[in-house]
Amino acid sequence: MELLTLFFSGFTSSTLLPGSSEALFAWMLSQQNWPVWLLIVIVGTANALGGMTNWLLGILIRRGLLEDRDKKKPNRQADKSRRKAERWLEQHGAPVLFFSFLPIIGDPLCLVAGLIKISWLQALLYITLGKFFRYIAIAYFIN
Repeated sequence: MELLTLFFSGFTSSTLLPGSSEALFAWMLSQQNWPVWLLIVIVGTANALGGMTNWLLGILIRRGLLEDRDKKKPNRQADKSRRKAERWLEQHGAPVLFFSFLPIIGDPLCLVAGLIKISWLQALLYITLGKFFRYIAIAYFIN
């Protein structure tokens, strides 16, 4: 049951939903009831899937499938910020998605990657590397 909880915590904390899988991961490491590699695989995979969910949301928004068609007044500041993020990601490319593990900017970074149509394979590769890096680093510093 705890491993399933870790998976869901890892997934939700990597989507645009609030969450913090690091605390649960650290607690589970401290219990020493499971192999470290197993915990890393579970939470890293879930976190990468959450990042790819954000990427997919970006794709769907780009295609207009999640667009609010009843918008009365455009949010010019949000549009300006989105365009700035898109230009920055286009300039630096898919490897920037490695930094999707960072708080605050990581989740929107995945979303913007979908908006600018970074390929799913490149997105999966760099998002997964970044997400696993975070949990390997946490495990290293805790143990």
